[in-house]
Amino acid sequence: MKILTPSQFGKARERWEMTITVVSPRQATIGMIVVALKLKFLATVLLAGPGPITLPGCPETCGDVRVPYPFGIGQGCFHHGFNLTCDEEQHPPRLFLGDGVEVLGISLPDGTVRIRMNISWLDHAEFNGSWSVPAPAAGPLRVSSARNSFVAFGCNMVAKLIPYSALGGPTAQSSVCAAVCSETLSAASCSGVGCCRTSIAFWGDLPSYGVQVKHLVGQPDSARVLSVFVVDQDWFSRNEAEMASNYSKLYYEYENVVMADSVPAVLEWSLDILRDEALFVLSPIGPGSSDFRCLSSNGFSYTIDGNYDRRRCNCSDGYEGNPYVSDGCQDIDECQLPDLYPCHGTCINLPGTHRCSPKKSIWSLPGLITIIAISSGFGLLFSLLGVAKITKKLKQQRAKKLRQFFFKRNHGLLLQQLISSNKDIAERMKIFSVEELEQATNKFDQNRILGRGGHGTVYKGILSDQRVVAIKKSKIVVQREIDQFINEVVILSQTNHRNVVKLFGCCLETEVPLLVYEFISNGTLSYHLHEQSENPLPWKDRLRIALETAKAIAYLHSAASISVFHRDIKSANILLTDNLTAKVSDFGASRSISIDETGILTAIQGTHGYLDPEYYYTSRLTEKSDVYSFGVILAELLTKVAPVFSSHSSEVTSLASHFVSLKRDNRLWDVLDPQIIEEGGAEDAEVIANIAETCLSLKGEERPTMRQVETKLEDVQGSKVHPNSRITRTSQNAPQDKSFKGNRGSEGTRQYSLEKEFIQSSEIPR
Repeated sequence: MKILTPSQFGKARERWEMTITVVSPRQATIGMIVVALKLKFLATVLLAGPGPITLPGCPETCGDVRVPYPFGIGQGCFHHGFNLTCDEEQHPPRLFLGDGVEVLGISLPDGTVRIRMNISWLDHAEFNGSWSVPAPAAGPLRVSSARNSFVAFGCNMVAKLIPYSALGGPTAQSSVCAAVCSETLSAASCSGVGCCRTSIAFWGDLPSYGVQVKHLVGQPDSARVLSVFVVDQDWFSRNEAEMASNYSKLYYEYENVVMADSVPAVLEWSLDILRDEALFVLSPIGPGSSDFRCLSSNGFSYTIDGNYDRRRCNCSDGYEGNPYVSDGCQDIDECQLPDLYPCHGTCINLPGTHRCSPKKSIWSLPGLITIIAISSGFGLLFSLLGVAKITKKLKQQRAKKLRQFFFKRNHGLLLQQLISSNKDIAERMKIFSVEELEQATNKFDQNRILGRGGHGTVYKGILSDQRVVAIKKSKIVVQREIDQFINEVVILSQTNHRNVVKLFGCCLETEVPLLVYEFISNGTLSYHLHEQSENPLPWKDRLRIALETAKAIAYLHSAASISVFHRDIKSANILLTDNLTAKVSDFGASRSISIDETGILTAIQGTHGYLDPEYYYTSRLTEKSDVYSFGVILAELLTKVAPVFSSHSSEVTSLASHFVSLKRDNRLWDVLDPQIIEEGGAEDAEVIANIAETCLSLKGEERPTMRQVETKLEDVQGSKVHPNSRITRTSQNAPQDKSFKGNRGSEGTRQYSLEKEFIQSSEIPR
């Protein structure tokens, strides 16, 4: 029995209704028969379904919520850890997890459960608590970091959502947001005024998080009503303006407002092969095989976030239904869906696919007999070859569809439009196919590996035009990794500077995009400074590298088509060519902003030792955050000391604070690299130290811009600076150095463009 969609059912019903017009007694009898057949047909259609979604004899719904296996209601109807309760005394009935949390919906393809979580409104400014999945920690449910947001309502406070590792302790990466309030609070969105929101830092989907709220130092204590919670980000985006407006009215007591006492949240679930007896649903493909098949013969299993033990199932292409039960995945009759599978001929449904044959012409009887005789003669000969060819073609079609799916998910269509509409980008960038990069790397041969990192592998490749390139390939399939790759494509596609690593193109047809860069052969600045290189960098080369790096960062801040804050400036991200030319790289953490913005609230991200203290404390990223990181690099060039090192007392010390302390005590020579003095660079080194000290000011407003730093370094490079010249620290009580005056207003204006649309489509708050 085939499955009919609602539209197909409507068309069939119309065809039957056209047959019951009765105009005579004889026709009346026939009409009664037709009506009976019609009723039988309608009953058959109504009873037809896509196959079982539960175990035999188990309820399929609770109220208007479908309950597919492995979830279930009642003994013997659910897989271990997936038990639910249906309260039929309520109207309509409501579905609950074991501890009384209402279930709003279950999705098998997405592996999600939407629940309703109560929230509390507090009247104190600071507290420590937790947010946990309403189920045992060892169960299959986890908080979805990709589908939820962390939201805080309050004034003059900083809220943190702290992940807890599998060992029960806090992890290093947290989600942070801050909110302030002015005398006239009128918030239309959660953008830092009375309300803030941020994405949940990914540490593997976890069952529980710590929640911490602290008063924002330097701001008045305005804690009247406060609430923090995890919420479905799609739902909150639709209701954000209303909740922010209500909170504004509640805060100033303009009128009696009742805030929401519950919000939806999204949990993710999976089967754990070792933990919850998943072998009752999954089974090994064969003896000694490390892969598993699902209970339905037309389903397949896949891992979650690269974790071999965590798996889900899905129906194969051309099938739909529940892959967790026997015969749950049923064949889709593509011939019944002409809008989705057009066929200008005779449609033939096949298991998992269909075939479209040309319309048959009217033949004479002798010609028809001849054709049948010839076809039957060759039919047996080509039958085996035909089966093999069809199988190969189906595999090619599925591979092609998969590449098209990844291409669309990775914003390939928008990037194509961007390249075609911008001649400059089109000349610098190309969208490569998977076949081109496989040929360039000899199918990603192990001998072509240049280096491995925590996020992936870099291969050496040779393109068809004989260019030598470096190809970056991620090894972890996590949405945030993909977003960082896309972000790097966006940034580098719009930059054109000799000291910024060139992006030749990308490949978006794989699960994780592949990036193709120019090949830089001489390692990183960090290696040459800290890893005992055979040829220590001369002082004149260090000066030039500092100037080239400053030019690149100043270009990103003020000269690129869209302002870019790098957010991870460090010596390990400065590559050196054979002639020691500096190339700034790794834009995965960068953020771009419009010309009229000076900063943006975002989750903290960077490298310890280079991270701007003001950004770390306030979560506000500005161009001065990159200035601080560049100051640390200047200190490294002067001292050849790592940004974080162990002192004689085995204490971990920050180079930035140690350098500034010695500089202010006039003890610069205690830490200065002796090689600089030997090469006669002491006078220039003192000027560079003054620049570094100013860049490392704790307050961003006291730091120069990168354009001003670039000017000072050019003076040093051209020997235009006197030995006793100083860079004064700007403050409210001291006049600013004239050389550091200026604003970005003279840099011109930029119109909204396709580039900005592409950036907004790929950036996700971190």
